[in-house]
Amino acid sequence: MKFEKVVALVPMRHHSQRVPQKNFRDLAGKPLYKHILTTLSQCSLIDQIVVDTDSPVIQEGIAEAFPEITVLERPEHLKADDIPMNEILFYDTEQIPADLYLQTHSTNPLLRAETIEKAIGKFSDLYPAYDSLFSVTRLQTRLWDGLARPINHNPAILLQTQDLPPLYEENSCIYIFTREGLLKKRTRIGERPFLFEIPAMEAQDIDEEQDFLIADLLMKYRLRDGSL
Repeated sequence: MKFEKVVALVPMRHHSQRVPQKNFRDLAGKPLYKHILTTLSQCSLIDQIVVDTDSPVIQEGIAEAFPEITVLERPEHLKADDIPMNEILFYDTEQIPADLYLQTHSTNPLLRAETIEKAIGKFSDLYPAYDSLFSVTRLQTRLWDGLARPINHNPAILLQTQDLPPLYEENSCIYIFTREGLLKKRTRIGERPFLFEIPAMEAQDIDEEQDFLIADLLMKYRLRDGSL
């Protein structure tokens, strides 16, 4: 199915609890938030990019470097750190009509444009059999729960990790959904989601200081060698 209007939503806070000034801190030569906006701007399947933010620094930077991007100033009642992302998405999709939404984060700087376009194309082919899509990272390692019980392996057999049945981690890089599905389930992941696997390198997410340092090194390596 072809969706007439595809909108990318990128929420960005001014304040960061664990990595100070994270969204506009320099990563490999430019502010972190500019990496994902550059990537989205390269996606021909995306018709409009929308940044929801309470940050004057980010607003000014977008006006200067990305004048074609729409900025939504986050309303006061959605600015607290404990506001669920779904509440922000309810607001954003009400302000900006679209047939399909793709949500990502500024904290995914290594995500590639071709991966985003592949995800949109895949969902378009599968809809309505699948009502949403989210990106995942394959895990094939021995996992245990908090009571020391094996989750995905038998300790008495010790299969090679590459032979273990894979599990999948939600990596927060890509969410694709319709507003109808968002309102029906009250969340961006619908009743019939498709798990879209992406390379672990692209799924590098920045939550802690060490994540920022790793992403900075990986991006510098990519820019230098054109790889990764």
